[in-house]
Amino acid sequence: MSSMQIDRLLDTVVRLGASDLHLTVGRQPTVRHSGHLRNLQTKVVDSDDMVSLMKSITPERNQQELNEEGGTDFGFAYGDAARFRVSVFRQRGDLAIVLRQIPNKLLTFEQIGLPEMCRELIRRPRGMFLVTGPTGSGKTTSLATMIDFVNMNMDRHIITMEDPIEYYHYHKKSIVNQREVGNDVPNFAEALRRALRQDPDVILVGEMRDLETIEAAVRAAETGHLVFGTLHTTGAAKTIDRLVDAFPVSQQNQIRVQLSTALICVLSQVLLSRVDSGGMVAGYEFLVVTPAIANLIRDNKTFRIDSAIQTGKKFGMQLLDDHLWSLYSKGMIGAEEMIDKSKDPAALTDKVHRMGRTVGRTELDEDSTVSAED
Repeated sequence: MSSMQIDRLLDTVVRLGASDLHLTVGRQPTVRHSGHLRNLQTKVVDSDDMVSLMKSITPERNQQELNEEGGTDFGFAYGDAARFRVSVFRQRGDLAIVLRQIPNKLLTFEQIGLPEMCRELIRRPRGMFLVTGPTGSGKTTSLATMIDFVNMNMDRHIITMEDPIEYYHYHKKSIVNQREVGNDVPNFAEALRRALRQDPDVILVGEMRDLETIEAAVRAAETGHLVFGTLHTTGAAKTIDRLVDAFPVSQQNQIRVQLSTALICVLSQVLLSRVDSGGMVAGYEFLVVTPAIANLIRDNKTFRIDSAIQTGKKFGMQLLDDHLWSLYSKGMIGAEEMIDKSKDPAALTDKVHRMGRTVGRTELDEDSTVSAED
């Protein structure tokens, strides 16, 4: 397969609007479209194909990392058509490549269905705005939309730290500096430490995965910056628990106090396949930190957060499962999809049964989806 071939494949991905392209030995190139995998009608990829495909798109530095560590990630611009986030890795002694298409068109709040309240909250001069959810749930897109809103409407210095950079932002009313981890700066913690000397107003931390990064992000939010951060947690209460659990027990009370004052909101999202029109729709859980919720965080009562979200509807709050139910009731998503992505599958399954409908799957499967949640 020549580099001509990778162009043909990428053209197809862009034309179909597929989210990912999977290349692996012994299978035809495969795209993920509206959440489902579909083989492309071309020849099966062999070992030699993989090597030449890899070489045609992988920068020198990343080829070296691949040799040393068995895997590498990088961003890759495909002309003006699209950008891709590429992961190359070894499996069974061969190479495999996954390319995730990053739309270069920024969407609006309405298009991605972000809660209205987000607009108000991102006007705040300081605090922490968390966007969470599993990989591929659209966190990056939601953040890009919010950063773009700030960029268009306010004069701010925005610094992002990403791994890799996905959406490119251009200077509008704000100045946007985007730092790529591994390229412009060695890691998130270092990028954050430096950012505080760069007169930022808004800081985007691509991933808050270690103690040092979380600590620096919370400190930045306390000292008068608006900090956007992401975590791979589902649900608002779980997100807060994860942040606190990253710290040694002796520091956990302290971090609870800090979070109770620094946290503005948690937007937790999942991406769902639509049954009505094809494509995808996001399901959201949205927690706004009111004084009452700040107390729950401080007093280590996160288990009461879900019921506080239910009573906080006037602040635009909603539980994930309630949003999923409303998408299901409107006929936008199927019952299986709703239950797969929910926090309490059993309760929603009950609700479906009470309406006299069935969920198309065996009891056995239902058990396995429940245990997979924990």
